[in-house]
Amino acid sequence: MSIVHTAEDIDVQREFNELLNNCQRCDKRGDKAIIRKAFKVASDAHRGIRRKSGEPYIMHPIAVAKIVNHEMGLGVKSIVCALLHDVVEDTDYTIEYIENHFGQKIASIIDGLTKISGVFDNKSSFQAENFRKMLLTLSDDVRVILIKLADRLHNMRTLESMPAQKRMKIASETIYLYAPLAHRLGFYSIKTELEDLSLKHRYPEIYAELSEKIKQKEKTYQSFIEEFSAPIKEQLNKNRINFNIDGRYKSIYSIWHKMQTKNVPFEEIYDLMAIRIVFEATADIPEKTQCWNIYSMITDIYMPKPERIRDWVSTPKANGYESLHATVMGPKGHWVEIQIRSMRMDEIAERGFAAHWKYKQNNNQESELDKWIKRIRELLQSPQSDALEFLDDFKLNLFSSEIFIFTPKGEIKTMPVGVTALDFAYEIHSEIGHKAIAAKINHKLLPLNHLLKSGDQVEIITSDKYQPRHEWLNKIKTAKAKTSIKTYIKAETKNRIEKGRKILEEKLNELKLKPSSRIFKKLIPYFELTNKEELYSKIATGIIQLDNLKKILKKNTKNKLIRYWGLQFSKSSSKKSEEEEEEEPKIPVELSNTSTILLKENIDPEDSEYTIAKCCNPIPGDDVIGHKNASDEIIIHKINCPNTLKLMSSQNEFIVQAKWTTHKFLSFLVRVAIRGTDRFGVYNEITTVISKQLNVNIRTINLASHDGIWEGSIDLYVHNTKDLNNLILNISKIKGVDSISRVENTG
Repeated sequence: MSIVHTAEDIDVQREFNELLNNCQRCDKRGDKAIIRKAFKVASDAHRGIRRKSGEPYIMHPIAVAKIVNHEMGLGVKSIVCALLHDVVEDTDYTIEYIENHFGQKIASIIDGLTKISGVFDNKSSFQAENFRKMLLTLSDDVRVILIKLADRLHNMRTLESMPAQKRMKIASETIYLYAPLAHRLGFYSIKTELEDLSLKHRYPEIYAELSEKIKQKEKTYQSFIEEFSAPIKEQLNKNRINFNIDGRYKSIYSIWHKMQTKNVPFEEIYDLMAIRIVFEATADIPEKTQCWNIYSMITDIYMPKPERIRDWVSTPKANGYESLHATVMGPKGHWVEIQIRSMRMDEIAERGFAAHWKYKQNNNQESELDKWIKRIRELLQSPQSDALEFLDDFKLNLFSSEIFIFTPKGEIKTMPVGVTALDFAYEIHSEIGHKAIAAKINHKLLPLNHLLKSGDQVEIITSDKYQPRHEWLNKIKTAKAKTSIKTYIKAETKNRIEKGRKILEEKLNELKLKPSSRIFKKLIPYFELTNKEELYSKIATGIIQLDNLKKILKKNTKNKLIRYWGLQFSKSSSKKSEEEEEEEPKIPVELSNTSTILLKENIDPEDSEYTIAKCCNPIPGDDVIGHKNASDEIIIHKINCPNTLKLMSSQNEFIVQAKWTTHKFLSFLVRVAIRGTDRFGVYNEITTVISKQLNVNIRTINLASHDGIWEGSIDLYVHNTKDLNNLILNISKIKGVDSISRVENTG
């Protein structure tokens, strides 16, 4: 009986044959056989299934395999994985089946590509969790990410068939994460296409308008390229250099992005095109030298713009990109960008990571791309419990703008623009970061929050007495620094909680009692806390004393704490069964001005549900109130703040009572104004009292002397008004200090 093939079957077979016949690295016996085997499994698994576009689903894995092979230059295992990448996720086939028929390595890659569902809590982002699982395979095989990029690229190429809302979600996800990831892995052409396709689906009218404007300029630019290139070609031929020269338009996305950032119309974008010269390097001269020789030939013809030279042949970008960029004045007064690179450099620029590994076989030196992957692996060793938080931290590592920082010994560290000296400390080693107190930048002593510039030489000053603080999270940019600090703080908090738990159990044991929900329901409201972890923590640090524990437990209280957005409100409750009382109440209550917000001390300040008003800068101990703004945020003001009076008179229904709990871990910035008569050693006495006797951290001191009188201000970190009042009292006793007072409004 003959098998009848439909027109669709013929189309599918033709696409697969094209993949197989153009396989660039199918040079071993059995390579094509395993690809055919993977195709058959995928065809059987997806039989009868169609994409939104109406075409057979198997066309998608074939297309992804083509991208992996033709556009990325990956090998046989990657082609097999691309063909099978949706089999386990969408069909009844299992990872065990893949491992039995294709081996452990292919099964591992497929597992990394397989989405997960039903495992994580509802608050987690499905895409974030999926992406984190995929990244975990970086510790084994980076091909997972490369195949995922190919999968995303084909989905973007066929996005028209999806509903509008789905298109917007996928396009936004692509520009946020996948395009920067492609750039970081060195796939410039894929990154550019992802950016353009994302713009096309997010802003179709803008995309169409820019496309039309570029099309209208094509003929004009083509003649300009020929005129500009003619003398360069002549000079290169005269020097017997084998080369290729062409003109390329900037991508539509990069033009649009420049219009947005520079706030200029299309007509004022003058560098729409770049001229690229790709030459065949000779073995006897270093490639870098050949790049500069060609640059010299060009500048003999056209005048260069010195400040627009970009030398990525001496110091390649972190994604492995090497090229020499220069801008010269061309005919008719037009500035033209020229890119000069060897064929090897060009292949790495276009094919990124795959080409990087191809050429690395002859050079075992660790590249910036290797270092980046190592940093991601370190990040994955201590992933955060919140997938979205992890995704944000990972995004920090996808920087496209880089600076180069030197260690005291001259070693180069590649870092993103906008990093501080504290980021650099953690880049060297987490232990250096934990103990950092200051930095010498170009031999000048500066604070840790000082922004670094490319070319800075940085030495970190450390002290064994220092340790990470919560406020450091506001001074850093890199994921490595943020992860290290959070890990340290969480470990310290865990230790503190465990210590407090043991202390409480010992005290209860003296009373012949054991910890129970009944005991906690007396202790937590009594100390105005939020949960038993906070109780343990404050017992461990001595903030809460248990000398009157017996008296507290004898008290009869009917108040319970009910959670509202993580803030705590006091509300009476009726008696419940023992089973119900074992669980913490989770019933939300409506905000009213009769409720009292307890301003708790958060373990992670980023999770704080209220914001301190900058206009009056209240600290624990100040009389305060809360104001619920239009965004449903609670803003905490001092009672005597001028804005408070205004809010109470005009928006009283949004005012709520607020009360501090005891704060000892978080520090608050305050300013004191100080004045006195000049005498020898007075400044030293003031700083000694603050730093050594009272153990308060100084941020800045600004004192000036004139005609025997000195005055100024000191910014410092305190825990509460008790600390501040104690400090003011001690400083006022110093001989020569005439007056000292808190500056109420520093915002």
